[in-house]
Amino acid sequence: MSTVNKKQELIFNKNEDEMKLKVSALGRKMETIALGGGKKKIEKHHAKGKMTARERVDALLDEGANRIEIGGFAGYGMYEEHGGCPSAGVVVVMGYVSGKQCIVVANDATVKAGAWFPITGKKNLRAQEIAMENKIPIIYLVDSAGVFLPMQDEIFPDKENFGRIFRNNAVMSSMGITQIAAVMGSCVAGGAYLPIMSDESLIVDKTGSIFLAGSYLVKAAIGENIDNETLGGATTHTEISGVCDYKSPDDATCLKTIRDIMDKIGSTEKAGFDRKKAAKPKLEEQEIYGIFPEERNTPYQTLSIIERLVDNSEFTEYKEGYGKTITCGYARIDGWAVGIVANNREVIKSKKGEIQFGGVIYSDSADKAARFIMNCNQKKVPLVFLQDVSGFMVGSRSEHGGIIKDGAKLVSAMANSVVPKFTVILGNSYGAGNYAMCGKAYDPRLIVGWPTAQVAVMGGAQAAKVLLQIEVASKKAKGEALTEKEEKDLFNRVKAKYDEQTTPLYAASRIWLDDIIDPLDTRKWVSMGIEAANNAPIEKPYNVGVMQT
Repeated sequence: MSTVNKKQELIFNKNEDEMKLKVSALGRKMETIALGGGKKKIEKHHAKGKMTARERVDALLDEGANRIEIGGFAGYGMYEEHGGCPSAGVVVVMGYVSGKQCIVVANDATVKAGAWFPITGKKNLRAQEIAMENKIPIIYLVDSAGVFLPMQDEIFPDKENFGRIFRNNAVMSSMGITQIAAVMGSCVAGGAYLPIMSDESLIVDKTGSIFLAGSYLVKAAIGENIDNETLGGATTHTEISGVCDYKSPDDATCLKTIRDIMDKIGSTEKAGFDRKKAAKPKLEEQEIYGIFPEERNTPYQTLSIIERLVDNSEFTEYKEGYGKTITCGYARIDGWAVGIVANNREVIKSKKGEIQFGGVIYSDSADKAARFIMNCNQKKVPLVFLQDVSGFMVGSRSEHGGIIKDGAKLVSAMANSVVPKFTVILGNSYGAGNYAMCGKAYDPRLIVGWPTAQVAVMGGAQAAKVLLQIEVASKKAKGEALTEKEEKDLFNRVKAKYDEQTTPLYAASRIWLDDIIDPLDTRKWVSMGIEAANNAPIEKPYNVGVMQT
């Protein structure tokens, strides 16, 4: 074996080991998160005859069928002063119930009795957004004490707060989207509207309860003495008030009834995205671990990643010889036709002898990607964005060449897409590159990151250098100067802060990402996402409006 081949093998093995370590570390974190409020809280929950949120989801979903968890890392590292909020206190999963694809939302009552933190509201709204965009059923497994009162000002009154949930209930009903609510624990105050605003509601006897105000508040407000069960238990709401449609003796029966209801739902009109028989990549998927570099700035050929994600490793590349820092082309993922737009991380030498840096968007690559996106909309082909982008090229040559105009063309073409978009952040996702490559602000149906993902305005070292230059200039203008130690301390302090805020965990905890995934789960996420999107026919023509050409 040549020295070059040995070196390449060593680099491959090092990359592979690093990716496996990252995937394994995330798995361990998720195991802890899945315990919710902890083992003691789970034991108390079981003592009441109740399943935990995750046990309920497992019992409801079809055994052995694919599923993806949305926002599993939501709330990670947040609200530590209040004891934390693992998985935002609510479990959200896209899966199948009686063969029907749907979203399941289950409050985790082991976390502060299922109370709503600000991130809980954001995660619930994300679940509803997915159901609304894709017109798929949503099932609520309710067990919540309502708003977390110490933070009520951050969860109660604003447009994207708690009340938006019930607005969405009403809108989804008008859209004909099936909503089923099962009250399996507390359902109080404003949250009490959710069951009756759903199409059908169930309640578990003795453990489920619904009321605008509990017995203590009723006593304080109007002087009435009444217990919670009589006030708003299962018998009251199925035999007296008529709020609920089904009374179940226990959690298992309640979940079986939901499965029976879902089994009877008829099919809906489809969007018509093309699907053939699925095929695995011919090239080994696991090799992605070794191909993707440990060092963020190391060049690599993005095509080698694509060929290990798509069916039969077949990729029809668009404008292969032009705008090479973005790779575009047609392929299939799990049988679904897709258009892929990916940042190419190779260092490229143009025919003019100019060097183009991989992962940077130039005028020609922006123009190419914009045209390809238009073609996919014309052909009704879903778009998959693979991000590893440092941003747009800067400097006089780029500015004089119209980089802003070409970048705007790309953003306009992407933002106005009527076909569904799916975004996977492999590595860097910096600055305007995040926007142009369909970041969270541009409505991807699903957006995930690999363990190597970073989302920020710029990298930590870059940001530290910029801020250091600003501080030095500011001091100089005042006739002052930073010592070498002060400069070094400032640089390290800013870099450390940026580095923390660019991690995939930081992004996923705030639901900038729907999840951090094992690269080997990429095909499953894209396939389930397109299957969901196929339930929502395209209702408007593609129109990009005014574009500078």
